[in-house]
Amino acid sequence: QVQLVESGGGLVQAGGSLRLSCAASGSIFSINAMGWYRQAPGKQRELVARITNVGGTYYADSVKGRFTISRDNAKNTAYLQMNSLKPEDTAVYYCNVVQTIATMGYEYWGQGTQVTVSS
Repeated sequence: QVQLVESGGGLVQAGGSLRLSCAASGSIFSINAMGWYRQAPGKQRELVARITNVGGTYYADSVKGRFTISRDNAKNTAYLQMNSLKPEDTAVYYCNVVQTIATMGYEYWGQGTQVTVSS
């Protein structure tokens, strides 16, 4: 089992910045990727950014150039630096971890952290 603890959400004005953190603990070996999803009211959960264990990254088109995902493997922590925030970035942000043990894949979610961007 992997436990995820998120922090860093809050209320910010449009154009501002926030940094989300996701600390993983427990059976943290063989983690392939760490990422962030978000879910706004009435919308489906969507992938925002992901980073693999070798540093490969993916960003949703809507956040490219504004958000940066990084990972500190020594601390088993992933970060999402969010700059130039827009009201449409308002959502609950969830940390996600994908782990492979032998041939089995496992996925874990954090509890979510609210990000609210005011106009």
